Amino acid sequence: MQDGLEAIAQEAVSWRRHIHQNPELLFDLPKTSAFVADKLREFGCDEIITGIATSGVVAVLRGSRGPGRTIALRADMDALPMSERTNLPYASKVEGRMHACGHDGHTAMLLAAARQLAGSRDFAGTVVLIFQPAEEGGAGGRVMIEEGVLERFGIQEVYGMHNEPGLPVGSFATRPGPLMAAGDRFLVTLRGRGGHAATPHHTPDPVLASGHLVSALQSIASRHTDPFDPVVISVTHLAAGSVGALNVIPASVQLGGTIRTIDPATRKAVEARFRDIVASSAKLFELEVETDWRPGYPVTVNDPAMTAEILAAARRVAGGDRVDDDCPRIMGSEDFSYMLEQRPGAFIWLGNGDSAGLHHPAYDFNDAAIIHGLRYWNALVEQRLGTSH
Repeated sequence: MQDGLEAIAQEAVSWRRHIHQNPELLFDLPKTSAFVADKLREFGCDEIITGIATSGVVAVLRGSRGPGRTIALRADMDALPMSERTNLPYASKVEGRMHACGHDGHTAMLLAAARQLAGSRDFAGTVVLIFQPAEEGGAGGRVMIEEGVLERFGIQEVYGMHNEPGLPVGSFATRPGPLMAAGDRFLVTLRGRGGHAATPHHTPDPVLASGHLVSALQSIASRHTDPFDPVVISVTHLAAGSVGALNVIPASVQLGGTIRTIDPATRKAVEARFRDIVASSAKLFELEVETDWRPGYPVTVNDPAMTAEILAAARRVAGGDRVDDDCPRIMGSEDFSYMLEQRPGAFIWLGNGDSAGLHHPAYDFNDAAIIHGLRYWNALVEQRLGTSH
């Protein structure tokens, strides 16, 4: 079987590179979803459903060994709105779009698993393969849930996998409980009247207020939350005035950014404190204020029992010394969290080796990782549905 898996993994490299060359964004994935659906038909899946959450694809595989539980394996398909700078022969053909997070690899590995499982059928129960759009900011996982993907297919457990640069190829890492942070965003507009920079005493100054606010927001993490409870507040956008009018106090300033938290209670408390600081800062500088709070993905929380299952599968594939069962939590966020809120399951990191980081223009998914991801999916199905090879 290992020779068979190697052959499938080699073929999956070409699938991955085809997807890489043709990146699509968010829910608008006509080429990607059509490619995935065509492959699933070729493999002989029992059911193939398209158009869930606009461009999501779901395939159903029933085992030959009778009834059993129904588990779902999920991969994301969308790319990022950024330009690729790898100079690879299979680089993106679309300027301003690239697979900078490895979703091309995730899709190829799940297609490889579909091919292997459709050919063997040596399991009891049902495997549902979820190819999801819009992980990169569109909450495609939530939309698929809202459109009934979990109930429609009777899914009892959900599993996800993501590549991790810096983790050696062939290695895995995860942990029970919170694994990734909630990621909320904000946009604050401070409004005054505008006026001459030579007479600041006549005009409320939103620029001065914005500088105060950027510093004051950092007090949330440093003075209002437990030091052992991770909180990140990053102001990443600041817009005011014009370089053509440096003697003008602008009428408004806009600043925005992101807040990352691990604990749901802390998430609520941080939002409340954020709003208090924004309102008090505006009052202090005699400004009007508008706050646009944009809730993001919730905390990604691994079910402890299901984490034990994925760790057992990973150890069978990689050996105990290449599986980290207590990896650090990270402050990035992932919309697989919505599925984990609805069903028991777990999420695992797969080593991508010494590559550029995720969301970097020089990033590329490591094709050498495909065989390890395929073996992991195969081992997990065997673990949960009693296959034997």
